[in-house]
Amino acid sequence: MVHLVGSLRKELADCLSTSKVLVVGAGGIGCELLKNLVLTGFKNIEVIDLDTIDVSNLNRQFLFQKKHVGKSKAQVAKESALQFCPSANITAYHDSIMNPDYNVEFFRKFVLVMNALDNRAARNHVNRMCLAADIPLIESGTAGYLGQVTVIKKGMTECYECQPKPTQKTFPGCTIRNTPSEPIHCIVWAKYLFNQLFGEEDADQEVSPDTADPEAAWNPEETAARATASEKDGDIKRISTKEWARSTGYDPIKLFNKLFKDDIMYLLTMDKLWKKRKAPIPLDWQQLENKQEQHETPGLGLKDQQVLGVWGYCKLFQQSVETLRSQLQEKGEGAELVWDKDDPPAMDFVTSAANLRMHIFSMNMKSRFDVKSMAGNIIPAIATTNAVIAGLIVLEGLKILSGELESCRTVSSAKIKTEGSPLYSTRCLTLTNCQCSLVETGLCRLLQANLC
Repeated sequence: MVHLVGSLRKELADCLSTSKVLVVGAGGIGCELLKNLVLTGFKNIEVIDLDTIDVSNLNRQFLFQKKHVGKSKAQVAKESALQFCPSANITAYHDSIMNPDYNVEFFRKFVLVMNALDNRAARNHVNRMCLAADIPLIESGTAGYLGQVTVIKKGMTECYECQPKPTQKTFPGCTIRNTPSEPIHCIVWAKYLFNQLFGEEDADQEVSPDTADPEAAWNPEETAARATASEKDGDIKRISTKEWARSTGYDPIKLFNKLFKDDIMYLLTMDKLWKKRKAPIPLDWQQLENKQEQHETPGLGLKDQQVLGVWGYCKLFQQSVETLRSQLQEKGEGAELVWDKDDPPAMDFVTSAANLRMHIFSMNMKSRFDVKSMAGNIIPAIATTNAVIAGLIVLEGLKILSGELESCRTVSSAKIKTEGSPLYSTRCLTLTNCQCSLVETGLCRLLQANLC
């Protein structure tokens, strides 16, 4: 007769209560996972996370409340999880898993490691540590409605680095500066502009028209006279963007006319660029102000999901420049600002600048929500996806602790093509053998030299 403790066999329940496990990450997946572990019967848990709690986390990381903003995710997650099971023994580390203190010997303390990370560097590191320590690792991740869980065990399965991962897409500088054709081009340009005006200048992030564009093949001397940019409101001479902005006292109207009128008129002199493209249309502050949309109908829905009119983005640009200018002055001479998607003035600046450029290049403007998603390289997190993936992690963990590694699977949620709205379902794949050089002797030498 099988003895049960809850829904588990007594032998497995006893194993859970004595097995020490490590959770790496206490964010979207980590919160769900920690709650699942203590409710399933795990008693000895260590959790590590470098991050602190932000207001934007509260819509899906339910172990946190508004009063916890600014505090350690790992520590608050521990305290909240203990309310589900006060008898659990949870140790929290507010630290980076890549800290040398967490070496191979540290990993060998555990019977199982579960990743709830959001960056590739940390995933690679934990993958290598678990291979060196010969400890099973459950890797996971989500992207919107999509998610995946897979088990990694040295000598039995693929490791995290067996398959190449896609690199982040980059865009040619001449496309960003001269011929944007997609909203993301304008958003990247606006982020570059923020750094050029208020942050750390980078020559690779110049935003002025690119006179070296090979597609243009024009003669600047012959066409300079056709550029009718105003010397008063903006200078088209190729000088440092920050230097020019400082010389104007960060006057938002002068900045506007240089960026959205003078520079665009300068681009129009590059005739060859516009033979097969729709030419950009310059904006003029004074003209827009004279015919401003005073009776604009407020957009429907949440504020962040509304798309303003052109004049609305003009005013938002003006307000954000004035706020950022004040922040820069408060920091003192030589200070710099760092762009942060969660900083309202910085986000207002990028949203307004990107949308004004979209309008100039005849693209549909985007809401602040959409701009933030693209500017922060964020795929909106879905709380239910995190919950599904966290549940699957625990199920795979139970198989491992039951000694049934051969029955473990890679489980993913996939989009199903339909004629109507897309549907999502989970699918299981048999784990494949590792063909990565990391599990060969070279890994051991690498770890002994650098990581142990």
